[in-house]
Amino acid sequence: MKRIENFKSIIDKYEIIFFDAFGVLKTYQGLVPGIQKTFEYLEAQGKEYYIVTNDASRSPVQLAESYHKAGLANITPDRIVSSGMLTKEYLGLKVEDGIVAFLGTPESSHYIEGAGLHTLPVSAINSDNIDKVNAMVFLDDEGFNWCDDLNKTVNILRKRTIPVIVANTDKAYPVSLADVGIAIGGIAAMIESIIGRQFIRFGKPDSQMFMFAYDLIREYRPINKTQIVMVGDTLQTDILGGNKFGFDTVLVLSGNTLPKDVENRITSTGIVPTYICDSAVVELDELGF
Repeated sequence: MKRIENFKSIIDKYEIIFFDAFGVLKTYQGLVPGIQKTFEYLEAQGKEYYIVTNDASRSPVQLAESYHKAGLANITPDRIVSSGMLTKEYLGLKVEDGIVAFLGTPESSHYIEGAGLHTLPVSAINSDNIDKVNAMVFLDDEGFNWCDDLNKTVNILRKRTIPVIVANTDKAYPVSLADVGIAIGGIAAMIESIIGRQFIRFGKPDSQMFMFAYDLIREYRPINKTQIVMVGDTLQTDILGGNKFGFDTVLVLSGNTLPKDVENRITSTGIVPTYICDSAVVELDELGF
């Protein structure tokens, strides 16, 4: 583990950079200041980059548009690898018909609809259609009534023995410097404990997430794991997942892991990144153009 001041000196060593989204490229306040310069540098050097994210709240097209509106035009839909894409693949293979119920926003249901399945929000499930529900997906922590729809979810799953997919494994996310909000992965963990079942999870730190991204690249060019580095802000997802898959990893201190906590967290978890850096920003005076 090396503490590195200059993010540029890290990415210069690799052909492909995987970035987490929240806490690395953006925070609750918007884009990380100066992150645009990092992508200008990557473009100038001809390096590939991908956003490997547990965010299943919107489609890759919508996620890319959100970056464009914030002032980061370099990120295109084909550069986004979302855990929702794995959910779509699984449903296409395992669920042939019936209703797929979901918790999340209408935008998040893009992944289910993309698999050609009939989707309904949990709020629309009733005694007339519950017998047709053949899968449940946890997509996002917004877009539903927490009290009514979470109670309904528990009772649907008590009555139906169906696959349950958690498309975003994050349990919490920062909403300010001091506070966090409960993410859909945290909601799913609570319901698991209530009904005594284990759900299917896609997203970091699961190796399937990294294999999916790795295979996408290997479809059009030869690559090996030593040529890729994973940049993230969370030890238990980005860094653990990258380490397990065989990537070098960079822990940045612009999101979930704060500078004052980093040593204690690494010691307590035993999760050790290859590098630590304050942020993923390449400073202007480092660009050389």
